Amino acid sequence: MKSDSPASPRPDALDPADHAGIERFADMLWLEHGLARNSLSAYRSDLALLARWLRAQGRPLDGAGTAELKGYLAHRTDRARRQGQQRQPFSARSQARFITVCRRYYGWLVRERLRGDDPSAHLEMPRLGRALPKTLSLEQIDHLLAAPPAEGALGLRDRAMLELMYASGLRVSELVKLRRDELNLEHGVVRLVGKGGKERMVPMGEPAMEAVKSWLRHGRPEFAGDKSGDAVFLGRRGEAMTRQNFWLLIKRHALQAGIAAKLSPHTLRHAFATHLLEHGADLRAVQTLLGHADLSTTQIYTHVARARLKQLHAKHHPRA
Repeated sequence: MKSDSPASPRPDALDPADHAGIERFADMLWLEHGLARNSLSAYRSDLALLARWLRAQGRPLDGAGTAELKGYLAHRTDRARRQGQQRQPFSARSQARFITVCRRYYGWLVRERLRGDDPSAHLEMPRLGRALPKTLSLEQIDHLLAAPPAEGALGLRDRAMLELMYASGLRVSELVKLRRDELNLEHGVVRLVGKGGKERMVPMGEPAMEAVKSWLRHGRPEFAGDKSGDAVFLGRRGEAMTRQNFWLLIKRHALQAGIAAKLSPHTLRHAFATHLLEHGADLRAVQTLLGHADLSTTQIYTHVARARLKQLHAKHHPRA
């Protein structure tokens, strides 16, 4: 029976048996764990790269041993070193993700009794330094939110998206996929279904609520068409906005606002969490608003807030 899970096209030069195994594994992750499409795509990609390399060594993906997995890690690390800056290096974080994928894949094979041992059990995780997320100061946020023009469909849309993401701490994927029935503009809340299908209600605040209202009344009708569906935010052609379009949007307005800091697509989400904590918000409350399953994920923002306070002290205290 053909699965309804999000499918990917068959990778070039991938053995049919390996491809079938990867797809069955992806179906399991989708059905049993509700993994998001982007996560499934990353798992498929990591396993497909491994499968091609193993076939070149005369091994199928499901028959790899610990030695082959360690050999692949060494191969990727050596290739990244030789290519220098031409490609994304095989960083410790990339290695950790690959090992996690292997552990889930080969653990699944063992549970399904498709093999008797787990070759990834002896792989050692690299030590990871925890990178602090990039964020913006309150002054920079004010400049960024004021950058889009206050009139015209594009200006109304951009202002509404920036205001809503900062006010509610949405993920980029949640922002661009937002539907009109998930907005309650009377009570000023957004209903979101995040990672793992978990639902949460998040307040949006008065400025964001007014910006979204203006977009829906005066901007969206100008773009709406047959392909719009119930999407809140639309591109010029009437289709729902994409992550890539939003990324270009925020970079453009950051440039207009004179913000030289390197931004990420989640910069406003990071700023939302950091500024809440800086102003005394409870960590558990921030965890709920962000939709984090684990409190440890939210705790990274306490480190950001402390780092910001140290910078302010060093800059402004006479005896710093």
